[in-house]
Amino acid sequence: MPHDITLFGAYVPALLALFFGGMVLSWLLDRVLAYLGFYRLVWHPSLFRVSMFVCIFGALGLTTYH
Repeated sequence: MPHDITLFGAYVPALLALFFGGMVLSWLLDRVLAYLGFYRLVWHPSLFRVSMFVCIFGALGLTTYH
């Protein structure tokens, strides 16, 4: 995969697309976990959501740029 993609004639890093993809995956996983009542077991749900997004985005970036 190239490290830059063209978006309306401008080169942007491919990590931008991975960022938005990670946001969507994180949102979907968040909805599933909220529906299952998982957040009742978590000490700080907001911190968990941010760390979950960082892990998803990091995994996407590592699989792309490895």
